[in-house]
Parts: sequence; C-alpha cells; structure tokens
Amino acid sequence: MGTAADETSLVTNRMGEAGHLIPSGREIRIQSKDAFLEGFGMKINKAVLAVLLLAGPGTLFLHAQFKPDEIARRPEMENFLLTAEIVSSKPAGEGVTRPFFLTLKKGDLTSRAVWKNPRGMQNGFLEGWQYEIAAYRLDKLIGLDMVPAAVEREFQGKRGALILWADNKYSLLKVSESHIAIPDEALDRVNKAKWLARAWDSLVANDDRTQQNVLYTEDWRTILIDHSRAFRSTEAFTERLMFGANGIKKFENGSPLLFRRLPRGFVDKIKGLTREAIKGAVGDTLTDGEIGAVLARRDLLVKEVETMIKEQGESNVLYE
Repeated sequence: MGTAADETSLVTNRMGEAGHLIPSGREIRIQSKDAFLEGFGMKINKAVLAVLLLAGPGTLFLHAQFKPDEIARRPEMENFLLTAEIVSSKPAGEGVTRPFFLTLKKGDLTSRAVWKNPRGMQNGFLEGWQYEIAAYRLDKLIGLDMVPAAVEREFQGKRGALILWADNKYSLLKVSESHIAIPDEALDRVNKAKWLARAWDSLVANDDRTQQNVLYTEDWRTILIDHSRAFRSTEAFTERLMFGANGIKKFENGSPLLFRRLPRGFVDKIKGLTREAIKGAVGDTLTDGEIGAVLARRDLLVKEVETMIKEQGESNVLYE
C-alpha cells in the first residue's frame, strides 16, 4: 500500500487499536499507510454508534464530498425530509442527545434519516439541534460538500433536526479497529479530506469530532456528521481555532494538529464570508453572537493559511 504525506501516528481520545481503551490523547505509532487517521478525535458516542449499526448499506442516496448530480438534488432531498411520511421510528441508543432512527417514504422513494432535538447544557456540554441545520446550510454556502442534508421537522410533537443518512461503507471507528488498509489511489484524497475537515471544524468550532461521525463511502469520499456541539461562541473558541499551529486540540506531547494543505476554492470562500452572507444562509439557526464567532474564526483561519503560505510557499499549501 502507499504512504501518506503526514505524521506516521494515530491520535485517539478514548479508543485505541483493536478497540482497547487508552488514556485520553495517547499517541499510537502505526504504519505510515494508515497515517491519515491521525488527528480526527476519537470519543465514543453510543447514540451515534447505534445509528451506524442500524444503517444498512445501499439504503440512502447521497454521498459525502458530493458529486455535481448529488448537489443538484439537494432541494429535492430537503423537500423529501420535510414532507415524506414517517413509516417507522426507533430510538438510536441511550446517548445524551437521544436521537431517533426514522424510515421515510414518499412515492417510490424510501430513505432513512436521524432525528434529534438536544438543546441546552447536557452533561457539561452545550447541545443544539439547530446547529445540525446551520452546519448543513453553511456547508452549502462555502461549497464544502461534506455535510448531509438537514432540515427542521417536528416529531412526536417536538421540534428538532431531521438529517438524511448518507450512504457509507465505513466509519473511522471501523477503519481504526479493523486496520482496514486504504488503497494507494485513495490515500491522497483521504488525507486532503482530513485536513479539510480540520479546517471546517475550526471554522464552526466543533469540539466533538469522533471516530463514529467521520464516515467513508466505498470510493473513500468523506462524510462529516453530528454537529450538535458546534458553533461555540465563548472567548475560548473565538481566540483560538480547534486545530492549527495554536489549536485547542493537540497531541499529548503538545504538537499541533495542522491543516497542511487546503483547496484554493475553500480558502477563497472563507475569505469572502460576510455577516450578511452567513445570516442569509443559516437564517435563525444561529444567533448574531454565534455568527460573529464564526467571523472571528474566519479571520484566524485566513491568517493561519497566509502564514503557512509565507513559510512554505503557496503551491505547497493550496491546491486546485
């Protein structure tokens, strides 16, 4: 198998190799072909894991890092989520957010989705179902194309987020536990998606990226799910990014988890973000203060990329 242009190490928070529990942040040395795993954050979320186990292959119709035809179908799938009949429901585990796994049907189309409605402080974390919708809408605005469709919909008389379950083959947890080798031709793609995910999580201040909520399609495109703990707006999340040279998340030895390389188009979109554009995209899913926090992190992210370019050269940082 090929090698990845990254650190030859895996960082976990809770789950180590072969599923053994290890101290938070411990660094595990692995073969360089698996180095793409490094730095995603690996906390165990029983609710998300339950959803992964329930989701069967070939059930849904969207893939992450969406293709042009899939992007074109977004309005159709949003309407489907809003209007399709709920033909079955099942609690998706015993997690704090207590989501439900739903089966939806409209005409000849049947699909699965996850409904969740956490809000407020839960087990010491600020949760918000509206952040799932904000993440999807912001993803569309900047052209990230890694977050599945999400809409607001009532279920059992309560407001919440209904999120389309995107077709996938592996979770990062499965790849890690089963030591699944990445094909040579996919290593560069997966590494770039990892760095892009770090930049995204830094922009939206998502401090809950886990092994279970990084998913891979059969052809190794990346899906990012579960953003109910994103869009932090306290000082701690506006003065520092989640990742990067001065990032909040680091190796146990203090080494930073870097972006390394990013798409030029993504960086240009970030630079062009304005309060008006964000508000127009996310509507009332974010407060003015939360939008201001996104803009503060935008400035930090742009500054970090500019520093990387100055130190390493533009061609070594940005790609088309």
